[in-house]
Amino acid sequence: MPVSGKSAPSPAAATAAPPLSLAVLGLGVFLLVLAPLLAWYVTPRAKVTPVDVDVTTVFTGEGGYFDTAALKTRDHRQITITRHVLGDVAASEKSGRAVWDVSTTVDTPQTLALKDPRRAFQWTTERWVTDRRSNAPVHCCAEAPTRFDGEAYLKFPFDVQKRGYRWWDNTLGAAVPLRFAGTREVRGYPGYRFTGTVPATRTGSRQVPGRLVGRPRQGQIQAEEWYANSGIELVVEPRTGRIMNAVLSPVKTLRAPGSRRTAVTLLRGERLEFTPATQRAQVRLAKADSDKLVLVGRTLPVTAAAAGAVLVPVGVVWVVRGRRTPDGS
Repeated sequence: MPVSGKSAPSPAAATAAPPLSLAVLGLGVFLLVLAPLLAWYVTPRAKVTPVDVDVTTVFTGEGGYFDTAALKTRDHRQITITRHVLGDVAASEKSGRAVWDVSTTVDTPQTLALKDPRRAFQWTTERWVTDRRSNAPVHCCAEAPTRFDGEAYLKFPFDVQKRGYRWWDNTLGAAVPLRFAGTREVRGYPGYRFTGTVPATRTGSRQVPGRLVGRPRQGQIQAEEWYANSGIELVVEPRTGRIMNAVLSPVKTLRAPGSRRTAVTLLRGERLEFTPATQRAQVRLAKADSDKLVLVGRTLPVTAAAAGAVLVPVGVVWVVRGRRTPDGS
């Protein structure tokens, strides 16, 4: 009989400890390796512009437009801008770029009721191509109607900074400098605010009756088209670059050739802004995308590193103890 009150460890206990110890140690090492992998490898690859987009944004506000039937500008009318963005998934996958087809309609109350872009007050279609990581323009894949430029378009780059950006204005056909103007909440969600203006700039010409622009002795005339925007304001979610709210104040006019005076106001928007429904939808998308990036780039790496830092020492202790158990040393 053993003289001591302690019983010898059973063979089952002696053999059960090492596999469990090794499993704990292995899991701890795996988590320590996983943490930097998530932060430095997975996260950058998660920050890519989506290609399967199908998003509609709507601006509304008061303004005026030229009524071609009455040959005069109608003031104090509601103006609606509807922009539909549809990703060309096949072209995007083939090129490795983000290829988006963009349809923009400007409607008066009369044309909005028709629900037909072909009968809108103004309808434009574009095809924009960008690098999925940097958001820089890429000139390929049947880009149309012109080569666009800038750093920000329908979205800003990921990890937006508190600095100026060049934003593409499709009406101007050029990039507009925007300045950082502090922070602002949209539906309770914080974002970076950027503002800018477009001085009156000639954008093209249009054939009209001469009397329309003060040249009654001329039948048809190539009038000059001018564009200005007195107030551009974009509120952007900093992590994803998604635009949560936008305000535009466009003015399109006609001038007689060589004249400095506006003859006809074709369109005037007075603070056209995302509708409440569009704001809510954009904030919801921005928050969901931001939460995913935080999960992959911060929450999971920190959790994995912390858990690994605990499990590795525990596993080491268990392995050492497990090796000593069979001979009682």
